[in-house]
Amino acid sequence: MPPALTGERLTGIAFAMVAAREHPLASLRGTIPKSELTKHVQLVLTDRSTLSEGREFGVMSSKTWRLADLFAKHAFLLNGLGWGGMPMHAVQRDINEGRLVELAIEDVPPGGLILPMSAVFPTSAPPGPAGRWLIERLKQCSSQVSNAA
Repeated sequence: MPPALTGERLTGIAFAMVAAREHPLASLRGTIPKSELTKHVQLVLTDRSTLSEGREFGVMSSKTWRLADLFAKHAFLLNGLGWGGMPMHAVQRDINEGRLVELAIEDVPPGGLILPMSAVFPTSAPPGPAGRWLIERLKQCSSQVSNAA
């Protein structure tokens, strides 16, 4: 993080690699090697800002389709147009009902990834009372979800 910014950890978001049940990767058993992933289109969420320009996060295939909307990516996944990572809470029902299959991928730990979620603000201008309330509320909500799991 740039020195001019301060980050405050809020929670972690469970993230799973998935494909439609009809997708060729869904029929593979065991851990899928990266060499197999490169044969298939990976659906990648893009950042519309310049903050991550020139950087790749979690891209494992040279064949990518980039989408700027998580709901569009979800629809593409459900229709078998590629494979990719999604927040677990967004796809858990699809996995439970058999529309999507969780993929076991080389170098991705069993059970998926946990992506950190943070509040980020300029160090020179920390949150005021309303911003501090929001940060504390988000931390409280995430701890309630963790305790319920």
